[in-house]
Amino acid sequence: MNKTLLIIKHEFLILIRRKGFIIMTLVFPLLALTAIGIHQIVQGTGDTRPTEKITIGYVDKTNLFNVNTPYTQYELIEYVTEEEANKALVDEAVDEYVIIPVDYINAGVIERYTQKKELEPSPGISWVVKDFLLNNLLEGLDNQEVQLRVKYPLSFNTVILDEAGNITDAESGFSAFILPAIFGFLLIMAIGSASGYLLQGLGEEKENRIMEILLSSVSTRQLLVGKVIGLGTGGLLQIVLWLISAVFIIRLASNTIGGMFNQIQIPENFILIGIVYFILGYLFFAVLEAGIGAISPTTKESQQMTVALILPAILPFYIFIFFLRDNADHIIGTIFTLIPVTAPMMVFIRLGISEIPIWELLLSIFFLVIGILGGVWLAAKLFRVYLLMYGKAPKMGEIIRMLKQS
Repeated sequence: MNKTLLIIKHEFLILIRRKGFIIMTLVFPLLALTAIGIHQIVQGTGDTRPTEKITIGYVDKTNLFNVNTPYTQYELIEYVTEEEANKALVDEAVDEYVIIPVDYINAGVIERYTQKKELEPSPGISWVVKDFLLNNLLEGLDNQEVQLRVKYPLSFNTVILDEAGNITDAESGFSAFILPAIFGFLLIMAIGSASGYLLQGLGEEKENRIMEILLSSVSTRQLLVGKVIGLGTGGLLQIVLWLISAVFIIRLASNTIGGMFNQIQIPENFILIGIVYFILGYLFFAVLEAGIGAISPTTKESQQMTVALILPAILPFYIFIFFLRDNADHIIGTIFTLIPVTAPMMVFIRLGISEIPIWELLLSIFFLVIGILGGVWLAAKLFRVYLLMYGKAPKMGEIIRMLKQS
């Protein structure tokens, strides 16, 4: 036991002193603080710069659009013919121009002419042209409130109810999704980083023949447990620091930027679930990567083999795009919540868009624990058989045969 504790302490101290670990731990809080600082600088200097007015020419072939509302940053100039508008654009008297065709009322299509290459009109220009058209189409309507509602017909204010029909404090929308989604990515990165250091350490010790010296003093089980727990403790420290910094950064962004950040709240169970899934997710990936490290003769080969293990971990993001974005309760979400490889990230994506039943979380944790126990059993056998073997990596058939014999 004392030897295991020594290995745990050694691996933990080595990890937290690594430049890569320190940089990765600090980079996300620093990037967030930098973004807030840049926003404050831009906001502070934004009012002192002169605003360039954008001029938009228009040719009305319907003779219906004669109300020209003044705008602060935009100016609409009417031209009688297309030739006049085109000459104004070439002479840079206007930035662009539009033509309202005779059949606009029936077709709803206008022609836009510009000298700039772009994917689509800027939001500001689109809004001004749309507002200009609406002002004229609604000119004959005396009720100002109806005019306003036609221009801005809808703004959702979603209220979440519990099973008894009572109003809850739960969030919905993008502000509810963004924090769990970002943390899901950070969680996978932390898991991949900590387990990757385990893989790298095993590879280096095998290549330098240090492994032979280690195994002359400790058992394979002590070495496996010590490395997994030592590196996992460092990764958990990283996650805790991110969670603590997230609380302060969100509060700072709420006070300085406002907007969406005022609506972001950290759910009560968020930190607990984050720590549980980091520990279980890390242990699951670590023991599997330990097995990969045992059968790989070099660090390079082990890193190539582990790609097939890490890539599925980010699959939930694409599952969200194609299945869950418009249907949060899709059965695919439940399936990937229960698969140990995809569970850590899928749980956080689903936390941001819907409620996860307790039975799903418990079953997901159960499958992760079963996967960890199976991984420990497999990694221990691979350690005993292959840890001191060098040369070419064994094939799958050979590994299965050796496991049956051991």
